[in-house]
Amino acid sequence: MWAKEGWLCPESLTAWGRKSREELSWPAAYRDGLGTIFFDGSGLGYHPLRHMFDTLATALGNAYKGIVGQKKLTEANVDDGIRAVRQALLEADVNFQVAKEFVADVRERVVGQKVIESVDPGQQFVKCFHDALTDLLGGQATGLPVADKGPLILMMCGLQGSGKTTTCAKLALHLRKDKKKKPLLVAADLQRPAAVQQLQSLGKQLGIDVFAQPTSKRPPDVCKSSLAYAKKHGHDVVILDTAGRLHIDEELMQEVQDVHSATSPHGVLLVSDSMLGQDAVNSAKEFHERLPLHGLILTKTDGDSRGGAALSIVKITGRPILFAGVGEKPEDFEAFDPSRMAGRILGMGDVVGLVERAEEVIDQREAEKQAKKLQKGSFNFEDFLSQLNMIRKMGPLKKVLGMLPGVGAALKNIDLDDKHFKRLEAMIQSMTVRERQHPQTIDVQRRRRIAAGSGNPLEAVHGLIKQFKGMQDMMKKLGKGGMGGLR
Repeated sequence: MWAKEGWLCPESLTAWGRKSREELSWPAAYRDGLGTIFFDGSGLGYHPLRHMFDTLATALGNAYKGIVGQKKLTEANVDDGIRAVRQALLEADVNFQVAKEFVADVRERVVGQKVIESVDPGQQFVKCFHDALTDLLGGQATGLPVADKGPLILMMCGLQGSGKTTTCAKLALHLRKDKKKKPLLVAADLQRPAAVQQLQSLGKQLGIDVFAQPTSKRPPDVCKSSLAYAKKHGHDVVILDTAGRLHIDEELMQEVQDVHSATSPHGVLLVSDSMLGQDAVNSAKEFHERLPLHGLILTKTDGDSRGGAALSIVKITGRPILFAGVGEKPEDFEAFDPSRMAGRILGMGDVVGLVERAEEVIDQREAEKQAKKLQKGSFNFEDFLSQLNMIRKMGPLKKVLGMLPGVGAALKNIDLDDKHFKRLEAMIQSMTVRERQHPQTIDVQRRRRIAAGSGNPLEAVHGLIKQFKGMQDMMKKLGKGGMGGLR
């Protein structure tokens, strides 16, 4: 993957993580016929959670455009922006009372704000928005409860169709992979046909134990028996998958209350479908009145939801969003950080999240080794191929770029297909070992052979080698004199 003024490489992510968001300035993306990635504009790019808040993000951007360049934040030049924000919140399906309180909070923060020397009023306006939005999304990031003794017991509840059973499996995988826990899934949904079999199938797929008993048993009894099983087999987390209904009813609420009384869970987590809009808010309110909710898990955030329900649920229940399902795969599950989510909505990106993702999949020693080769200008196509594989491990290209500050307004309508990686890989693998190690030996005749072997036009091979040489020259200059070497 190439860039007009630089190259996106894994080892550079650590450096990005050390820079402040104000220091980072990335242009928007465009492509040439080779699928090469260039940048030229601004925006944020695609991320499932960010996509859920698209309507709100666009309106907020329009709201503070009129403030940028103003010498002072006054009631007159703020009111127009506030009005646009209120309209955006309502269009995004935010509860009316929540929208009213939010804009009042923003206005109180913004009007009369003292202009800090060297800080643009427009930036201060965005900062006020960011702080208010962070508070609306729950304030500080909140984790799962801690068990003082015995296994941590988590009770999952929600309406039928919210993705509760799948979310149980995702949470179990997250705890095993990221927290080094040994979770036990408990099939306590004995109402929905095949719910037990679904959880068992997911457990088998992920290698996670599932506790199940005949459907003739009562859910509270099944859950209570699972606790003894967990202690006997060394499980330190028990996740109870309780039954849901198509709507809130007394039978459902009584059943989950009986399960709660029988197991005394350390935390009750409400799984909420983000596509339900205000219905999700109503169900969350009902559950919260009957059960001591610890937090919320949003599902289907990669769908067409407008994001208003997420904002409303947090405000009305007073419970934070802990996690969000951002796709269909078991690993498409993220911890929810209000401050970083507010930054994504306002176009600030999420460099911290990008660096964390890089640290998960990239070998630090290998990255440092290749960083030194880059600086010396001794980087070859074998190293480049290794870099491509590292970046592919981080996930879809559009998702990675979407976490960079200021990248992606142009990405929104551009198809960044990861097949471009495969084309580059095919061209490099069509080279001999000597050609990869010594790119300067690749003459026109060799280029024709590479093009034919990889199934790409000759122009694509010309472009690849030209960009590669340009990157080598640029990295030599950076190695000699930092960014000043580019002048």
